[in-house]
Amino acid sequence: MQKFIAKTRTLLTPTSSSANIHEAASGEFRKEKDASSLFPKTDPKVDGEDCLHDCASCVESLPRKWEIDEEDELYGYVKGWETHLVIGTGKADWVRDVTEENGSLMQAVGNLGVELSNGKLMLSASDMPTSSDHGTIHEAWGSTEGKKGAVYANEGKTQCLLLPRWEMVEGVGINEAKWLLDDVVSKSSTNSTPLSKEPATRTQAVESSRPTQGQMVVQKEEERDADDIPDPSGLSLHEKSQSQNNGTENRSPNGLDKILTTHESPIPPSVPAGVTMKPCPHKAVILMCSHGTRDWRCGKSAPILRREFERHLRPLGLFRDFDDERPGGVGVYFINHVGGHKYSANVMIYRREGRDEKGGIELSNEAVQGIWLARVRPEDCENIVKYTVLQGKLVKPQRQLRGGFDRERGVLSW
Repeated sequence: MQKFIAKTRTLLTPTSSSANIHEAASGEFRKEKDASSLFPKTDPKVDGEDCLHDCASCVESLPRKWEIDEEDELYGYVKGWETHLVIGTGKADWVRDVTEENGSLMQAVGNLGVELSNGKLMLSASDMPTSSDHGTIHEAWGSTEGKKGAVYANEGKTQCLLLPRWEMVEGVGINEAKWLLDDVVSKSSTNSTPLSKEPATRTQAVESSRPTQGQMVVQKEEERDADDIPDPSGLSLHEKSQSQNNGTENRSPNGLDKILTTHESPIPPSVPAGVTMKPCPHKAVILMCSHGTRDWRCGKSAPILRREFERHLRPLGLFRDFDDERPGGVGVYFINHVGGHKYSANVMIYRREGRDEKGGIELSNEAVQGIWLARVRPEDCENIVKYTVLQGKLVKPQRQLRGGFDRERGVLSW
């Protein structure tokens, strides 16, 4: 572990030659047909022999009778999405379709059924708190343990994360759902918005958003999967973790705790009273399906993987939880069903860092890459942190990559 920590200065981003970088300056994105070409694959000659081996010191394990589909080809079958709205609920399991959570922002968004000019929205419930004031979660939402009986009080007001825009919207509830879609999500940059050659301001990113033909705002749950395997016991919210460092003076060695810009995010012309918008403080986000109501394997695997990710991120000063809002680091959260639970565990990784001809350049204050992995096991977590989260490389693309995008290179899997 100490050797790993010492090497992280050189592991932040991969060094790439100009021949390997294809900026999407023209605004045209292309579909990569092969899992090995969407993102760089680790190479033992460059990355060392560690990329060939799973974690030998893994302390977590999946249930003894763990069975998933190991035969299907994963890559190329994910339906594309342009924006991703991750809504805080303060719990880690939900009813089968989160748009049916009575009184919730998810339900309000789903009921609108509007079309967005910038493409399909992926809607996710998450275990993020409902407010940045984390002490009010239990009072506002009743039981955070139950999956079907939570009380969505205070008009469902909560906080949400909009990707790839990398924006936090706080204090938004069911009465603000239409404003959220019309004035924020529909005007956001998307997964197929080209990056500027210079680090873009959030205003530039929104103005350069490429309109696409309108599609239904919510990807319906039945479109994602039809092979649910429920677990009657459900899944309780994971325990919060203590932050390793309380101040910002102890910087992590790899620079992931730096903020790219200090400018305020531009806000819509009219913002409802009580609603605030600000940049997400993280430099990377890991989202794991924990939807035990849909499939018990997701409910069991998510907390196991979270503990293993934390074990590798915390010594680097990169782990972030609900009580740790220091700039930078990696936020690790649970979300509801994303599809393909028979390939559990599903892990989605959004990264702000990119690569250019010089290597190691921070290109954007938005998501540069979105990487969707499956069949993730605890022993994979060390290399996922070391190579995927920190560098944007894949260790097992043929076995694990379902899809994603790279806005720097202008490539998508769909």
